[in-house]
Amino acid sequence: MSRIYVDATVLTALGAVGELDLLGAFDGTIALPDAVRAEVTTEPARTNLDRFAEDHDVVTGSVETEWTEDARRVLDAAESTSDVRVIEGILAATENDATADGPTVGLLSDDRRLRTVAEGFGATVAGTFGVVVRAAVSDKYFSQSQAKRVVRRIDSHGLHLTGELREQAVGETE
Repeated sequence: MSRIYVDATVLTALGAVGELDLLGAFDGTIALPDAVRAEVTTEPARTNLDRFAEDHDVVTGSVETEWTEDARRVLDAAESTSDVRVIEGILAATENDATADGPTVGLLSDDRRLRTVAEGFGATVAGTFGVVVRAAVSDKYFSQSQAKRVVRRIDSHGLHLTGELREQAVGETE
């Protein structure tokens, strides 16, 4: 996978508990468009995001491609929002890598609509808890018990899960 776009929902959830480093569990370049970063306004998520962007090899900046109007039309957006910029980047990546065998772009988001659209364009999608599960599975230094603690901390910071979904997220790490 070449580029992984992260939206504000995941950045806020992981940033609130100081776990943005878990994004490193994915193969590919993390993309944090400026429009998305501007949406992360709560502390400590904002400060943690700024530090993460400075300390890691991530792509930042604006996303402006020839796909702006297409992304706006698909999302029925009057203006170029952060969601438009993310979908625009996904459209550009899927066009550029049309000859690849598998997905070449990913999206990390808890926004169901954005995930559905991105998946429809061939992106691999996951949410906050998918990030935690991926880290637990791929990083031998991030144990299952640590993953469970992160899930509980995220849950206690406002990203509430139903009992069934929480058990599934915690159970996936086992």
